[in-house]
Parts: sequence; C-alpha cells; structure tokens
Amino acid sequence: MIKIISVVGARPNFIKIAPVYRAFRKYTDKVIHKICHTGQHFDTNMSRVFFEELEIPAPDFNLGIHGGSHARQVAKIMIEFEKVLLQEKPDLILVPGDVNSTMAVTLVASKMGIPVGHIESGLRSFDRTMPEEINRMVTDLLSDLLFVSEPSGLENLKREGVDEKKIYFTGNVMIDSLVYYLPKINDSKILSRLNATEEIPAATAGLKRGNYVLCTFHRPGNVDDPGNLTDLIKMLEALPAPVVFPVHPRTRKNMEQTGLYEKLPKNLILTEPIGYIDFLALVKNAGLVITDSGGIQEETTFLGVQCITVRDNTERPVTVEVGTNRLIGTDFGKVKEAALKVLAGEKKEGRIPDLWDGRTAGRIVEIVLDKIHKS
Repeated sequence: MIKIISVVGARPNFIKIAPVYRAFRKYTDKVIHKICHTGQHFDTNMSRVFFEELEIPAPDFNLGIHGGSHARQVAKIMIEFEKVLLQEKPDLILVPGDVNSTMAVTLVASKMGIPVGHIESGLRSFDRTMPEEINRMVTDLLSDLLFVSEPSGLENLKREGVDEKKIYFTGNVMIDSLVYYLPKINDSKILSRLNATEEIPAATAGLKRGNYVLCTFHRPGNVDDPGNLTDLIKMLEALPAPVVFPVHPRTRKNMEQTGLYEKLPKNLILTEPIGYIDFLALVKNAGLVITDSGGIQEETTFLGVQCITVRDNTERPVTVEVGTNRLIGTDFGKVKEAALKVLAGEKKEGRIPDLWDGRTAGRIVEIVLDKIHKS
C-alpha cells in the first residue's frame, strides 16, 4: 500500500485538499491517504467549520501550532511534523498553497528524503515583502512534483530552471471544490438571513442578487495602517450600494482601535467571518467583489463576477488577462473610481481559464500514483 499525507494549515488549504481527499477515495485498495492539520488557522470559522462544510474527516494528525512570529510558527511546525514523518514513513506528502505550513512541512520532508508534491506551483507576485512569495519559492525549489494551475506558473518555473519533467499543468483544484459544492451554494439562504438582521433595514431595502458589493480585506498594507484603513472605509461609504463586509479578526481589531467601528457608514454591513458555502453564495450573487485576497480572484473569474483587487501585484495574472478581475492598486481613490464604473454598468468580459473544469484533483492523483509506481 502507498501512504500519502496531505497537509493543511489555513482556510484555503482545506478547500484545495477536499477534492484531493475525494479523488484518493477511489483508490482505497492502493492508497492510505491521511490528513495532517498544522493548526495554523485555529479560529473556529476558519478551521473546524471548514472540515464539516467540506466533508473532510477529522484530521489524522493535529499539530496544534498557531500564533507567534513567522519564524516561531515555522520552527514549531517543523519540529512536530518531523515526529509525524518518523512515525508514518509516508511515500509522499502533498502540500497546497503558500502559507507557512506549506513551506515548513516541505523543508522537513525534503531533508528526510521524502518526496513532496506541491499543489498550486509556480504562482509569483514578484514581491518578496509578501511572506507567501517566500513560501511559494522555497516550496517549489524543493518539490518533486509541481502541479500548476495557470500558464504563468509554467513560465515562472521554466524561468527559474525547474526540471520540466517535474512540472504538470493540471488546472485549478480550488475550482474543483466550487464546482462540486455549486448545488449547495445555489441553495444557500445567506441573503435571507442577512436581510433578517437588524442592520439591513437601516442600510438598504434589502440584499438582492446583483444589488450589493462584497468586500474582504486582511492584508497589512490595507488594514494595519490607520490612514489606509480610514481611506478604505471612506471608499466603501462612497459606493451607491449596500456593502457586505465579512470582517477578518485582525481587521476588526484595527477598526476598533482606530475608532472606526463606532461610526461606520450606513451602507456598510459587517458580519463575522462566513463559512465556505455561504461566502461563495455571496460572491456568486454580488454585483461586484472588492478584495485583497488571492483565491477570490479565481472564484470570481470562474463565476463571471466582476472583481477589483486592491493590491499592486497578483500571483494569479490569468484572472486579469482572461478573467473578470481588475488589478487596481492600493490607491483607494482609483479603487472608488473603478468600482463606480462597474456599478454604473461598465462590465469586464471574461472567460474561464483552461483546465478550470472541476477535474483537477483527479489528474493530480493519477499523476501521483503513476510516479510512485514507477519510482
């Protein structure tokens, strides 16, 4: 029997590993597939709820590592994951994405001579001030199988001198989850539940498909600086539509410390972090999404929803080149200008990128099994 351990640590990882878990279930006569949760995201709405919503079993291993500086977090994960590898002796580990957990477990496995498969390889923002960029580069350098989600990944890895025999263009596994859960997303009652809250009547006649803006912000440059956070709220206030804002814990804390929380504009509807199914229902029905996230750029492109990304760079350029995403930068005056144009009807046409077809996990699993059998 082949033994494979998939490692998750943060919210996007769960979404990417869920379809991989389902794909491995077709080969239970050949594969023992286990899941290790590092504990990097420990908030209930970012962890336990996701396992339940995504129908992933409780992890076989939970390292319980969270908090602390990047260095402390990575070091603790490495120490604890080494124990798992010594005990289990897997044939391969699979790591998705670009969080600290991704890089930490890759370092440990590589030094122990255990092959690593990296899901979502080759993405580059070319901004090394982003911790995720360092994580991506180190993980790709050490990985033995590199599964690429978009053409830019192929170009970046080739430029960096990665052996082409290690690289596989398999598509976007995050879209697998979106496709699989689309019936549940369509059945979500999140709009009805939000309309039933006290905040809605004062803000708007009600949330309806296409009549609201959805926004998410968590990057330090946008939410840690009081001036930028103030400009962000003013920009949202200027939009002629209700704005649904699921607030990341760090963003809420900063809003409270700067006094912004006490004088929020009437069109702004704050919520706690929202589960995967309900959040994608909000994305699917929004007239516009404004975000500084990575994965949301992909989900809006697949769903054909207008998206404005408030960053100076993106590691997912296909969403801009062929999708519905606009990369505006961090000048909130320009963000407001772009948002007003979208809300006035100036839509960007887009299409679904190649191999974003809901079958990526199956391709990944087939490649993994083929390579292990041949080694």
